[in-house]
Amino acid sequence: MSAPSTMGQLLNENLTAVFAERDPSRRMAAIERLFDPECAFCDPRGRHTGHTALDQSVAALLSEFPDYAFSALGSADIVQDCGRLNWAFGPPDDPQRITGLDIVIVSRDRITTLYTFLNTPAPDGTSQGTGL
Repeated sequence: MSAPSTMGQLLNENLTAVFAERDPSRRMAAIERLFDPECAFCDPRGRHTGHTALDQSVAALLSEFPDYAFSALGSADIVQDCGRLNWAFGPPDDPQRITGLDIVIVSRDRITTLYTFLNTPAPDGTSQGTGL
């Protein structure tokens, strides 16, 4: 399968074919198709470089939350070689338990850098973005 043709497709396939994919073989195939081999994934847990590190990070997340599912919140926003997509992650009874934002930098139709920000509840109950 060839690489997606638009940034919006890259962002959505990253969510569905990488982060939501529980089958390791299919997930790695998607990573190899969507991401540059020297990609960087930066999230609150650290910086992960390369396909294997990205795959290991996703596998750890999915094993920690076995009944959670990802869903896109709205459509992707694109500016030049950068795009963003809001998402939700949660169990069937609370599908938006965790929300966040992915920001990607793309070169030659592949993701070179993925930044993931989590929206966490502030002490007053409102949401605020964080890059913890």
